[in-house]
Amino acid sequence: MQKTVLKNYAKLLARVGLNVQKGQEVIIVAELDQTEFVAYCAEECYRAGASKVRVEWTSQPLARLGAQFRSEKVMGEVLPWQEEKLRQEVHTLPARLYLDSEDPDGMNGIDAEKYARAVQARQQIIKPYRDKMENRYQWCIAAVPGRAWAKKVFPKDTSSMAEEKLWRAILSSSRALEGNPVANWLEHDRELEARCAYLNALRLRSLVYRGDNGTDLRVGLMDEGVFAGGGESTLAGIYFNPNIPSEEVYTTPMRGEAEGIVYSTKPLSWQGQLIRNFSVRFSEGKAVEVHAAQGESVLKKMIGMDEGAAYLGECALVPHRSPISDSRILFYNTLFDENAACHLALGRGFSNCLRGYEDMTEEQIRSAGVNDSMIHTDFMIGNDALDIDGVTQSGERVPLFREGNWAFRI
Repeated sequence: MQKTVLKNYAKLLARVGLNVQKGQEVIIVAELDQTEFVAYCAEECYRAGASKVRVEWTSQPLARLGAQFRSEKVMGEVLPWQEEKLRQEVHTLPARLYLDSEDPDGMNGIDAEKYARAVQARQQIIKPYRDKMENRYQWCIAAVPGRAWAKKVFPKDTSSMAEEKLWRAILSSSRALEGNPVANWLEHDRELEARCAYLNALRLRSLVYRGDNGTDLRVGLMDEGVFAGGGESTLAGIYFNPNIPSEEVYTTPMRGEAEGIVYSTKPLSWQGQLIRNFSVRFSEGKAVEVHAAQGESVLKKMIGMDEGAAYLGECALVPHRSPISDSRILFYNTLFDENAACHLALGRGFSNCLRGYEDMTEEQIRSAGVNDSMIHTDFMIGNDALDIDGVTQSGERVPLFREGNWAFRI
């Protein structure tokens, strides 16, 4: 891929994704094979005004070895220096750029129960610090093509050709392959904002999903809930885009109000393990029954991570006719596949989808209906046969999606 194109993509992530502020610290999280592009991103963050850019290198093969050989106790530890680092980040609020390139199936075969218990132990210590940073800092998740991931997406190609094809797919989906990526993205943000404005004016009380694959689900919405999409703002008013790419308009549902069954339409990669062809049945808001053709035990571990993991935290509306869906590429990566189809998320909800959350305590936010959990896991349910109706507070049914696409114009 041409360096000028990659540098423009890096600029998009620094300027529009993170919107780095003058004097702000930045943390970039990336795999070890991404040194060249990480350097481009670091440079663009400095050009945007960053005072310091720190890179946290990760390695999925090393993580797999750790899961295989370390004890559960050691895996679940948060050492004093790591906790001190979290305390420092609560104070400095660095912007965080996550560059995803892992093999979607790279942790397959590990002891899922041991791994899940270790994650639970770590999250009990980490989550309170993350909660203190919620809505106070900018973050962005984007992607670069890891070789193993590229070969999974394009198995018939050589490794180098598969990597080049995945670069093009990532950049095209991110509106960064042609024209001015920054200008392209700002225009896209305006369209998503217009759709949110229409949906918020309806003051919906619930969403009703129907699909030809058996999906039949009703999800309640909060009385003071709002739809959001594209960019969002920190409590200090700094606008940023947390996901690049993004095609979704989303809201946080009312905890405890989901009835029926929903079927997945794309695989889900959770902690490096694939779950395929699965269903989730809800009763009184809770996932009470799950089945999967592959990865059912992993799915059950996921919804058992904590008390809130079995409840919904997000309802996202994504048209079937969108750049990622039109590419007809199955990415095996939630960042992309969730933006090719309507999806739901199990686990933590978004407080910024609640009117007036800025002036609420954490307890008030939870009482209003926003679910809390250590996880937030999106799974795809949309296809070209999904219909969605919104039900207003007066009981009127408003068509939102027909045959997988928006049923209204803006």
